Amino acid sequence: MNDVIWIHKSRARHAWYGLDERQRAEFAETWHAADRRGAGAGAELIGRYSVRGQSDFSTVEVWSFASVEDVFAFWENRVSAGYTRWFAFENLFGTR
Repeated sequence: MNDVIWIHKSRARHAWYGLDERQRAEFAETWHAADRRGAGAGAELIGRYSVRGQSDFSTVEVWSFASVEDVFAFWENRVSAGYTRWFAFENLFGTR
């Protein structure tokens, strides 16, 4: 069982909506591939949730990891895949 939880809050930046559907799909596949690499290394997606109400973000993802180092490696893969260009975000993590 993983002992580290990572909570990722996000919303698309305005420029994201200027891309056509094909471009958005290509970019999304790039960081979904990064997510699959993380899952292959032991990360577990607990769930993706839509946020309603008073929040700066529209989506929350909850993941678990074996170590804090694994969280940072996972995030670096997403950053390298260009994720932060298209999405505003906030990350939190905690340990048991």
